[in-house]
Formats: sequence, structure tokens, C-alpha cells
Amino acid sequence: MAHKFAEIAFTKAVKQVQSEQNRRVGYALMERDQDANYLLNQREANFIATRDSFYMASVSETNWPYVQHRGGPIGFLNVIDEQTIGFADYSGNRQYISTGNFRNNDRVSLFLMDYPSQTRLKILGRISIINNADTDTLMQLDSTDFRVSVEWGFIIQVEAFDWNCPKYITPRYTEDHIKNLIKPMQAENIALKATLAEYNVNQQHSTGEMLGDGSLKLIVSGVRQLASRVRAFELKDLHGNDLPEVSAGSHIQVPVKLANGKLEWRHYSICSNPSRRDIYEIAVLNEIDGKGGSKAIYQQYQLGLVVACRCPENYFHLQHQAHEAGAIAILIAGGIGITPIKAMAQSLQSKGIPLTIHYAGKNIEEMPFSDRLKKAFGNALSLYSSKENKRLNIKKILLSAGQSDIFYLCGPNRLIDAFIDEARKLNIHPDRLCFERFNAIIDVEAKPITVTLKQSGKVIQVKADETILDAMLAVDVTTIYSCKTGECRSCAVKILAGEVLHLDNALAKEEQNDQKLMCPCVSRAKTSALTLDI
Repeated sequence: MAHKFAEIAFTKAVKQVQSEQNRRVGYALMERDQDANYLLNQREANFIATRDSFYMASVSETNWPYVQHRGGPIGFLNVIDEQTIGFADYSGNRQYISTGNFRNNDRVSLFLMDYPSQTRLKILGRISIINNADTDTLMQLDSTDFRVSVEWGFIIQVEAFDWNCPKYITPRYTEDHIKNLIKPMQAENIALKATLAEYNVNQQHSTGEMLGDGSLKLIVSGVRQLASRVRAFELKDLHGNDLPEVSAGSHIQVPVKLANGKLEWRHYSICSNPSRRDIYEIAVLNEIDGKGGSKAIYQQYQLGLVVACRCPENYFHLQHQAHEAGAIAILIAGGIGITPIKAMAQSLQSKGIPLTIHYAGKNIEEMPFSDRLKKAFGNALSLYSSKENKRLNIKKILLSAGQSDIFYLCGPNRLIDAFIDEARKLNIHPDRLCFERFNAIIDVEAKPITVTLKQSGKVIQVKADETILDAMLAVDVTTIYSCKTGECRSCAVKILAGEVLHLDNALAKEEQNDQKLMCPCVSRAKTSALTLDI
């Protein structure tokens, strides 16, 4: 005997094609299985019991195949025993094509799909029709509470079955599945509304309550949940005026009051369409192990709150001149790094500039804006979910680009560093890689250093896992800074003694080589000590 499905499906013509495609050897081994795949075991029974639909094929008298959909409540397809399944047939469009075909040819093929988990089961069998006279069998087949008229039943003797690979199955979800997914967000939304019901916006306006001391006064006009740990905040001008114009890649500094009462600033990319002047939208990831900024925003940024922000800035520009000359934009985002990439994609699309988007995350449901991007960019968007074992192929992305195409990256340092390293190996000019980091780079080989601050009269010890800027701020040294990721040069300071390892993207190469300036937010010391003019 043999693998039953292979015995039926692998005809002479099929085997010939397998041979032509160099697939025959593997399938020949499959055929030598002993009496395989004709008795349903618990795995098949469990899978069948959780289906609410399937596709059924019959063969007509003119030798034409006919495929029809059958649906009903979960479990309407019954496993009667290890080689028999059956179902009650509910009233449909009354063409009776399948039923007529079965009277002439009892061969049937079923295709059972589980779209969310990308699984499918194929069943071959012989079918018999159960008419209304056999009430006992019909009652056994109609075991659900589905109150729809039953015309007759079908019993299928399973001849063979086989599981298909998940390739090219697009995940789709039922209404019940979606309801279960959004239950936590709905519960959180209810809690938010309860909090907002107690919040008196008019009282806040009358008392002039405001968070922050920036020059741009905005009001929180909208809050929505994008994923379980990502929340969007919509900010409008306090008096309803147009907001300052921004370009794609811009960020805004918003004030937060930490648990210790200290007021600090946090940078967030403006992820709303840059063409809009009525609102800025930021998306905030609730960082469980962070420094408390995102937690404070979640607690404090309620509807009606007035926040005095700093005006938007942009260190992550689109290279319009290159794109006008024909360069394609290749956008790469990791996790919450989608925030500036989304705005860039919308800006490029509005100008008719060709683009592709590569967006990676843990799972699709937790990747903000993935649904909107699918609708807006279609096949130009590629999603990579580690939950589904789909990962970015950095080398392939770099090699598939044209010689003048520009890459824009935003995401974790490890993602950006991997692209930079691979681009260097492939001799791709660094000017073609534009990126924005979430956090400062901490060199894995960094060592503790001593920094003398001449004007402040202080000598500070900088830990291996600490930036010089953070160490300066910790001892209340007054200094100008902004991005804290080496992109803006706001914190640049003169070097009086020592040698610096430059890790910023703001200073010109000539400035770095002269060893006269450094950005203490990211750069380190090659020597054990530095003296800075601050």
C-alpha cells in the first residue's frame, strides 16, 4: 500500500511534471509510506471541528470541475468516525449543481482553511446524499443550534487527506476573532472615558493650567489606541490657528512631568501627514522599562490638557533633489520607528515619487499604522512579523536597489547598525543611508572616563553605560541640547584636552578630524580623560 493521498493525486501526468521540476525524488519517498493519510486522527478531528466553512469540488457529466462554498456555525462539519465525515446541507441558491454532480459521480474534494494560522487541509472522498426520510442521520448531522432549514445531508467516506504548506495563505480574521483582539483596548478606552468624564476642560482653561514652558502652546484634542502599547495623541493650536509648517521627518519636543516632579522634554516624530496644518499627531510607545517619560505622558496627556511645547525641528530630511533626479526612496522601519517613515511615505506619495516600504515588528496586530499603510501603499509595502518568522533580508534590500536610490531608516540601533555594516561591505556610499535613532549609541567597548568641565569647575565620572551629556545633566550642569542622538549638534562643545571618538552624524568630517568640537550626547573618549570648555 502507500500514502493514500499521493496514490490518488499523483497520476502519471503529475509525476511527469514533478520529474521535470526536479521534485520527483522527494514525492517518491512520500508514496512509499505504509497506509498513510486515510484515517483521521485527533489533529484532523480537532481542525475539522473548529471550521465554520470549507470549499467543496465535484465533477460534472461534462467532466468540468465545480467548486462551491459551504458554510455554517462552527462544528457543522461532523467527524463521525476515523474515516467518515458529514454535514447538514442548508438551503442555498437552489441551483443544485453540486448535488446533481454527486448523483452521477460520487467523487468529492474538500478544502478546509484556517486563515489566521495559515493552515489548510485537503480531503478526498466519496459522497452520498441523505434525504429527509432518514431523519435519524439528519438529526445527527444537524447537531448545532443553527436555525436554518436543512434540505438534506451529505456523508463522505474519506479516501485520503493531506496538509498543505502555509505559503501564500493571507491571514484573515473573523468578526469574533477581531472582537477578542480588541477587548483589552476597549476596556482601556472605557477606563479613559471614565477618567475624562471627571476632567473639567473649562476649569482648566479658566485657571490657565499648563504643562511646560515652550513657545508653542497646543491642546490635546484627540487620544486613540493604535496597539496595546502604542497610543496616538493629537495636538492642536490652543486658539485654533494653523500650526507651523513641518516637513516629513520632523519631530516635536513635548513636556512631561516625571514621578519625582521634575519637568523634562521628550522627542517624538510628527507622524501625521506633513501637508496638514490643523494638527500634529505623535505616537507614544509605553516603555515598561523606560525612564518614566512615556508612562507620564499616558497619565497626564488627557483631552483638553494644554502643553507648551518647543517648536518642531527636523534632522531627518528627505533628499528631494535626488528623488527629483529619479532616485527611488526605500523606507525601512522597525517597530515604533514607523512614525517618521509613515509621514515620509505620505509626502513622497503626494509628489508622485516611487517608493517601497519595509516595516518590521513582533506581530502585525501590534504594528502601528500597518492597516492604513496597506490601504494606502498596497504592494509597495512589505510587512515582516517575527511572530510569523518573517524577517528583513538586509542584504537583499540593499542589492535590489538602484545605484542612486536613497535608503531611509528608523528603528532600534541594532537594525540601523546592521544596515550600515552591510552597506559598508557592499560599498554603498554612506550618503545614500539616511537614518534616525531612538536612543544614543553606547559603544559596547566603552569604558568609564573622567571628564573635567572647566567653566563649571566640576570633575565628573562617566560610567561605561552612560553618555557624557547625561552625566553632565545629573550634576545640574546647564547646557544646551536637543535630540540626544547625535543628529542636531545643539550640544556641541569645545574639546580642551583628550582625544574623542566621534559617533555623531551632525558634525562635519573636518570638524571631527580637527578634534576641536564634540557632541557629548553620543561621542566618547579614546583617552581615559577629557577636558571640555563648559
